[in-house]
Amino acid sequence: MNIYAISDLHLSFSSNKPMDIFGKEWENHSEKIMKSCQQIENDDVVVIAGDISWALKITDTKEDFEFLKAIPGKKIIIRGNHDYWWQSVSKVRNICPENVTVLQNDAVKMGKYIFFGNRGWTVSDQSSAKDDLKIYLREIERLKLSIAAAKKLQTDGEILVGILHYPPFNVKFESSEMTKILNEAGVKNVIYGHLHGKDSKTRSVVYIDDIQFHLTSCDFLNFNVKKMDLGGNE
Repeated sequence: MNIYAISDLHLSFSSNKPMDIFGKEWENHSEKIMKSCQQIENDDVVVIAGDISWALKITDTKEDFEFLKAIPGKKIIIRGNHDYWWQSVSKVRNICPENVTVLQNDAVKMGKYIFFGNRGWTVSDQSSAKDDLKIYLREIERLKLSIAAAKKLQTDGEILVGILHYPPFNVKFESSEMTKILNEAGVKNVIYGHLHGKDSKTRSVVYIDDIQFHLTSCDFLNFNVKKMDLGGNE
């Protein structure tokens, strides 16, 4: 079983939001992604760290989820900041194809790996806007819940892999409360997205607190799914 990752697909099959308004490289981006996914086997895992669809209503995501279903392998998704269609996690799970697993502040075991995650938020401190700090502190607690769920599933040395939409560090790549929590839990790899354009041209892998943070935004990956080296690959 191999692990692949790609995030920020921004699918718009049912909404009038073509991504090429953000640059020529986005032309036919869904076709590029699907073509790159043909290397994936049915028993592989594909992590998609948020910003899946531009749809505003969950009823408008049908074609976008048909796209996810057509990608080979077992998909794991989390919510991104632009997934406005995402309602309760139970409603999202009800519409998902059987080969798509939804994570929201919890965890799932697949082979030698346990994946856990939540959306996250822009790293904030006491000088941040009140609303941002409130959301960030709430996401810290949700991260703790996710890790606790992962630990309950860890019975035979399975590898913990975190999935966040937002990077859990600032633009200076400094340690944060989130990176410290991840480190204390023994997590060595975290997959994230959210960053685009010039903001994503920083580092493919950021090393903080003995953890590797992997940026997987699809434009950063040139719309090619990335095969991950997380340890334990078969």
